[in-house]
Amino acid sequence: MVGKRAKTSRQSRSGSPTAKGGKRPKAKVGARKSVAQRRQPVASANIAKIVVGALDEMKAVNVKVLDVRNLTDIADTMVIASGNSDRHVRSIADRVAEHAKKAGIRPMGVEGERDGEWVLVDLQDVIVHIMLPRVREFYGLENLWDVSAARREVAVGGE
Repeated sequence: MVGKRAKTSRQSRSGSPTAKGGKRPKAKVGARKSVAQRRQPVASANIAKIVVGALDEMKAVNVKVLDVRNLTDIADTMVIASGNSDRHVRSIADRVAEHAKKAGIRPMGVEGERDGEWVLVDLQDVIVHIMLPRVREFYGLENLWDVSAARREVAVGGE
């Protein structure tokens, strides 16, 4: 078979790429868009509202929303909340991820679900920490990321 090409599945018997004389059909004007094209970027403030709604729905305790845009490049907002038990913490994290997916935001990752003491849901611009109260107290993320609390401590300590 020197000089002859094997037919591909798109070629007709005549050897042309399509049955219409080698021309490909034009895309329809109202052609269906891919998922990436349909989804519009969601502002981090809207993502935070979605997260807070999911936390309220699951009765999360002591919810705190921190604006960390001026402190780090990894996220714009951090949301910290507590659950009453490891099962509650896992359920809250699942609901947050579920609400985010419904809004068209795909979580980049969910960490810590196995133990359920501290579950982190990474929603790109918003990072959600759901913890047991003892774990939350031990790590003190609010003190680490809350600029206003840090300024208050410096002001009190500086006098």
